[in-house]
Amino acid sequence: MKFDRYDLAILGILARDGRITKSRLAEEVNLSISPAWERVKRLEEAGVIRGYRADVNWLRAFSGSRIVVEVTLARHTVADMARFEACIAASPDVIQCMATGGGIDYVMVVFSRDIDHYQRFIDRLLMEELGIERYFTYVVTKEVKPPTSGVPAWAIDTNVAA
Repeated sequence: MKFDRYDLAILGILARDGRITKSRLAEEVNLSISPAWERVKRLEEAGVIRGYRADVNWLRAFSGSRIVVEVTLARHTVADMARFEACIAASPDVIQCMATGGGIDYVMVVFSRDIDHYQRFIDRLLMEELGIERYFTYVVTKEVKPPTSGVPAWAIDTNVAA
């Protein structure tokens, strides 16, 4: 899917402020309300816009820690990976998980009350016999750059329709 400057502007604005009004969005992208809203609907229908949600700072709401976990599975069969992924997808402690290439199979971000809570989480994973060969734990001590919400700079140069 190719995006023009209006689509990119809409994506960037909605990523920053998902509660913006239709009229304000149209004004910011310099379109009338109907064409701007039609573009939003098209982006939603294409799955580019996955949803709207609040950016909650869970560490302010509750004391706890984010922990990054690298996981390597013993076997790389479709069944083993599917079993691991289903377990992780169902775990409310895991706030993000990505399958990766290059030596580590998965990188997860776990939100934990404390280290004991995290260790019980890992113990449960190991007892599930998900085929975890090894895992490495990294406690996040400081967020240097939070997940971004905007249009990546490279997308503006390479993905814009002429």
